[in-house]
This record gives sequence, C-alpha cells and structure tokens, in this order.
Amino acid sequence: MLKVENLSAGYGDIIAVRDLSFSLERGQVLAFLGANGAGKSSTLMCLMGLVEQKSGTIKMDGRDITATKVEARISSGLAIVPEGRRIFPDLSVHENLIVGGHVVSAKIMTDGIDYVYTVYPRLAERRNQAAGSLSGGEQQMLAMGRALISQPQLLIVDELSLGLMPKVVDECYAVLQTLKQNNIGVLLVEQNTERALSVADKIRVLEAGNLTWSGSATDAKNNNSLRQSLMGIS
Repeated sequence: MLKVENLSAGYGDIIAVRDLSFSLERGQVLAFLGANGAGKSSTLMCLMGLVEQKSGTIKMDGRDITATKVEARISSGLAIVPEGRRIFPDLSVHENLIVGGHVVSAKIMTDGIDYVYTVYPRLAERRNQAAGSLSGGEQQMLAMGRALISQPQLLIVDELSLGLMPKVVDECYAVLQTLKQNNIGVLLVEQNTERALSVADKIRVLEAGNLTWSGSATDAKNNNSLRQSLMGIS
C-alpha cells in the first residue's frame, strides 16, 4: 500500500531524516521508535506533505504522491493524528469532526461521524460541547475520530499515548486493533515501547535521522539489548 524509498526531509538547511526506506501493507502497523529528535515525527509530517522533502519517493497504492499537496494526499487515503492533538478548542466536538470530512462527500462524512460516535460513545455524549473543555483523553479521542472521518486506508498517528491515563490509552489502542482487523494500515510514533510492541507488526528505530534497526515486532521483543536501549528512552 505504501512504499517509501530513500526519503530525506528537513527544515531549511537542517536534515531531520536521511535516506529512509520502508513499506507497509494493508492491515499492518509499523511503529517508529527512538529518542526525541530522532526524526520520527518529521518522517510522518513529511509523508503528509507538511515537512519539506529533500529527496526520495513516496508511493501510495502504486501512485507517486511525492509532489502532491496535503489535500491530494488525504484524498489518496492518508490521514494524520498529530502530536498534541491540534483540535479546534472553540468549535464543538461535532464541528471538529465535520472539519475532518472537508475533502470527502457528504455521505462519507455522515457515515464517518456515525462510526466515530459508535467507537467513542463519550464523544457522542459531548457532541455539542466545546472541544477545548474536554479532558486530555477525550481530546485525543476527538483527534483520532477527526482523522477517521475521511475513511483513510492509512492512519498516521504521532505520540498516541503521550500524557494520557492508562485507561484512555487502552481505549485508543483498542481502536488501532480494530483498524488492523478492518485492513487499514497504521504508521505509529510512540515513546511507550511496550505499547508499540503490543500492536505493531514492524518496527523501525531511528537515531539522529538515521535508520539504526529494522525488523518485525517479534524480532524486537526477542532482542534484549534493543529493548533495554528503547526502554531507556521511553
């Protein structure tokens, strides 16, 4: 579904990611692990067209989207749950979800909102409430729901568990498992190594913008030295 080759990205003269290649099939979860500043978030933002790509190619279902704008990438099946949620605090929950459907048809948006309210009943209960008045966990649910409105084939999630209560993290990861079962791919950046390993099929470890380890989640679980080094940065 997604094929990235020799991707380099950054900010002006600063290179945040160097010569990164990876692929992802439908229904798979690929987790990027590493310390802060390793280039994980920059990779995700570059895939969405939000960080400057210096070189390389990005293909979605065989179609080259390297030079396309953000809106076209969303239309091709990508959606992002950004770090820090970035909801619209003065809009209601329902209005935030409508924003997530701005590039799709009215029917897809309506179906998507119904799906989100089924997955997150608390959002349905608070649909008319200002998003800024929600708890941190509810805001993360809203950010997840907003990304799901467009019915993406690939969901990009940046720091899913950051600052959340364990019960809320459980609920969010349960949604990721459901997405896998529905044949939707997930790219995940996560500081919580154990959480990432619990859901991921593939692991990529970045350090200072470079890929330093690549393998399956099973291989990562069985690699004691790798796990110990990752636990040190969780």
